[in-house]
Amino acid sequence: MRRRIAILGATGSIGKSTLDLIERSPERFEVVAVTAATNSEALADIARRTGAKLAVVADDARLSDLQVRLAGTDCRAASGEQALIDAATVDADLVIAAIVGCAGLKPVMAAVEAGRTVALANKEALVTAGELMTGAAARHGAILLPVDSEHNAIFQCLAGSDKDDVARIILTASGGPFRTASAETIAAATPEQAVAHPNWSMGAKISVDSATLMNKGLELIEAHYLFGLPSNRIDILIHPQSVIHSMVEFVDGSVLAQLGSPDMRIPIAYALAWPERMETPAQRLDLAAVARLDFEAPDVGRFPALGVAREALEAGGAAPIVLNAANEVAVASFLSGEIRFTDIVRVVEEALGDAQARAPQSVGDVLEIDRVTRSRVRTLMKDSCH
Repeated sequence: MRRRIAILGATGSIGKSTLDLIERSPERFEVVAVTAATNSEALADIARRTGAKLAVVADDARLSDLQVRLAGTDCRAASGEQALIDAATVDADLVIAAIVGCAGLKPVMAAVEAGRTVALANKEALVTAGELMTGAAARHGAILLPVDSEHNAIFQCLAGSDKDDVARIILTASGGPFRTASAETIAAATPEQAVAHPNWSMGAKISVDSATLMNKGLELIEAHYLFGLPSNRIDILIHPQSVIHSMVEFVDGSVLAQLGSPDMRIPIAYALAWPERMETPAQRLDLAAVARLDFEAPDVGRFPALGVAREALEAGGAAPIVLNAANEVAVASFLSGEIRFTDIVRVVEEALGDAQARAPQSVGDVLEIDRVTRSRVRTLMKDSCH
């Protein structure tokens, strides 16, 4: 039988890579539902190509266009929040959760509460609602498969191992475009420089997060919830070549690493075929051509985001939600030229300074804390500019 797949965020980079793999192996996979935020044209094309039975556009204003484009097919067009939840809870063997930001939180939680196997490409879901989500997964028998290359690498290295045998996990980071830059160069960084990632092809927001190393801070929090390890057993290591995607050190001193080309189709394929594997068109790793693998400790002086994120994880409560929301607002302001690159982490620190300690009790709480934080951060930045 073919594996039934629902793709939340089908028109984004993860969605496109997922579809590339699925369409290469039509005998193994069947797409049953696809969603997009606003791009009804691309969504309709995907639904027609794959034969999906449900296509959902989050923006209600784009529904009529989607309906017109799907006329004559047996694919149902829908829009809005409830329709996204319907797509997340269809009868599927795997739900690919690739909606960017907190917009994906309710659909992902719905999939978890429906007991689905969820391939998580949306790190915000675990950063902001990690305890709620892992608790729901345990209660409803859902399985969370990490798609982020680092967490997928750890997941592969842990296969068949007991958590008690793990001494620590080591997340690798390329170091981004400013790894060797001086503090003065970093302070004067432009959006164009910040999004120029040396190894990966990514969107603007995640590229800036990689440049500040906030991306690794968010991954630290995500790893805590995915693998159940405390902050002091999760380390960050700079590895410029991006060949080793992460490592696990065991209590006997053994270290297992997962290596591969920097191609997101590799971790996506592992989630698609799990617990089996499938072929991908990714470039094969030629270690002789790579020739060397370098490592260095992160410089928390030039890249303070790592320490800020670790403090947010250890503080718990609402702190990770505030961290994520403040960072998103600050990065958007930097990309639009309103603040400097080094202001991003400063804004996040200020927002965390008065974060409430109370842990959210529901997804509604998470979204409210997120909303309040964004509003407060915009006011904070507006005041600081005058």
